[in-house]
Amino acid sequence: MQTAIKEDNEKKDFFTPNQKFFEQLRYRADIDGLRAIAVLSVVVFHAFPGWLPGGFVGVDIFFVISGFLISSIIIKRLDNDSLSLSDFYSRRIRRIFPALIVVLSACFVIGWFELLTDEYKQLGKHITAGASFISNFVFWLEAGYFDSIAESKPLLHLWSLGIEEQFYIVWPLLLGVVWKKRCNFILFCIAIIAISFALNIYYVNNFNAATFYNPLTRFWELVVGALMAYINIRNSFAGTEPSLCNKGIIGKATQCVFSANSLNVLRDFQSVFGAVLIGIATLLINSTKPFPGWWVLLPTVGTVLIIAAGPHAWMNRTVLSNRLLVWVGLISFPLYLWHWPLLSFARIIEGGTPAREIRIVIVLVSIILAWLTYILIERPLRYGQQGKSKVVMLCILMLTVGYVGYNTYQNDGFPFRYPPILQSKWVDGYNDLDTVYRHHSCFLSPTEGSSTFSDSCVANGKKPMVFLWGDSHAAALYPGLNLMQQAIGFGLVQRTASACPPILGSQQIRRPFCKEINDSNFMLIKKLMPDIVLLHASWDIYDLSQLDFTISELKRIGVKRITIIGPVPQWQDSLYRSIFLYWKNEVARGNLPVRMSYRLVENIPTVDDKMKIIASQLEVEYVSAYKALCNKDGCLTRDGKDGVEITAFDQAHLTLTGSRILINHISDAIFRVEDYN
Repeated sequence: MQTAIKEDNEKKDFFTPNQKFFEQLRYRADIDGLRAIAVLSVVVFHAFPGWLPGGFVGVDIFFVISGFLISSIIIKRLDNDSLSLSDFYSRRIRRIFPALIVVLSACFVIGWFELLTDEYKQLGKHITAGASFISNFVFWLEAGYFDSIAESKPLLHLWSLGIEEQFYIVWPLLLGVVWKKRCNFILFCIAIIAISFALNIYYVNNFNAATFYNPLTRFWELVVGALMAYINIRNSFAGTEPSLCNKGIIGKATQCVFSANSLNVLRDFQSVFGAVLIGIATLLINSTKPFPGWWVLLPTVGTVLIIAAGPHAWMNRTVLSNRLLVWVGLISFPLYLWHWPLLSFARIIEGGTPAREIRIVIVLVSIILAWLTYILIERPLRYGQQGKSKVVMLCILMLTVGYVGYNTYQNDGFPFRYPPILQSKWVDGYNDLDTVYRHHSCFLSPTEGSSTFSDSCVANGKKPMVFLWGDSHAAALYPGLNLMQQAIGFGLVQRTASACPPILGSQQIRRPFCKEINDSNFMLIKKLMPDIVLLHASWDIYDLSQLDFTISELKRIGVKRITIIGPVPQWQDSLYRSIFLYWKNEVARGNLPVRMSYRLVENIPTVDDKMKIIASQLEVEYVSAYKALCNKDGCLTRDGKDGVEITAFDQAHLTLTGSRILINHISDAIFRVEDYN
């Protein structure tokens, strides 16, 4: 343990012989303990989210710690006029590359055997992004209503590493300019913190994904740590113990008031209060909160208070300096790298959330792999002789890994790994939602900044006029209706918005402007007076208490025909993966049936029956989409002349093929001869 601690400090090969300065910046076991708290929070959140709903704030703790430690190194070197950018970046490479190369390579190998072609193609892209430290930008661009679920992305956690390394590309350069120009460092940091935090607050509600992944809204957390480092170092030169509660900002206001004992008590309280803030953050924050936003202040301020309290504060010296926590802190980086891919692959292989026992085993395996990575790979390459040779070798390996990922992406995930039926491009339309669903024009996603639809969403002039109103499931009906419109001719209006049911007065947390959208749709219906209003949604996830009011309002303004279309079949995982798992586990790699009940969500028939009763009570027409696509043999999974075009591109949203099949089956229930008179 002591050997590892000494090596982690890099005392001999980093610091100059300024003994007084070195003693003030000596290794702090409590910070490794704090690292352990951060990584364990993240691991528990990923493995058992119900236990620690806000455990993801461990990343924010890491940001502050990183800003404090790395900026301490940079500032110290600048003070001694010995900062070498090549030396700094070489050390970052030896610190980050070894474990990352191993994990990226392991993901590539596991993915070869367990991922479908489109999944493996995506993994290749993510490997390249991880190797080039731009994962946050890639996941930002991928974020959207129809993006694959987070649990199916084994390298999703590398977004934070991308932000951190992007920061350290520019931070030493900026500090070099600040030192050269003799700028006020504190004001410089405060300005960056204020601007970055303000951007976070401004964008978090309407552009949550962008705010989460954007380095400009995250850098302030690292700069907070840097500001602490500067104050800590200045206190060290003043000959005092490094603590914000002794000298500097807080100390000057309290030194003349409090005795030494009182200051010790204040430091003890400070560290405990910081721990309380972090604890509150892990328990109170969850995925429904706009994050980072204001909520991120809880873990950030808590971390600042703990570090600033110094190593002699009670919490720091008795809890955080515990040998077990320090050990976990030393392996925290490889543990962070290993745990999420293993959990993600387990979920992919199981086709859903793994059993609790499996997740416990995965956490234990992650700890063992982290320790082995630290002992056998990270330490030998990080310390010792031949530093330049190691850096060159690591750069070549990382470039190779990045190229392999890029080649995997360019070759569509190497489809030759599977028989022809599993190589097919089933997901027709998935990559062209702008055309198929008319995304961003007639189908609004939660990231849209308003409730305004395009004028092209109204195609009138022919009878009957059909008004399609609902959420993303309703948008999935448009491709089929559009094909039928081209064949037989009728007017078609599409006004759909994700997570927004066709229910007046509906307020949806996941969907800003839902009430405004529905009110606008109702006013347009009143203006156009369509012959048929189609209401469709994923009915099982919404409060239907106001549906009767919506129907009565439509009848009041004179709408003649109102048709509720029931829920479509849903699968426990994406239909694509459900078919793959059936092929892999159920038919011994034999033929696949066109209809399948394997991994169907069981409650949809019950919801279908419920909606039929509601429609009858409201005296409106009802069409069962479920019965149109399913029978006693199961639900339709694929069709087309080659028999391999899939009907849904995720758990339930219909592809162009699925939409066409459904509309063909229910067209007689929607249209009547008299509608064209």
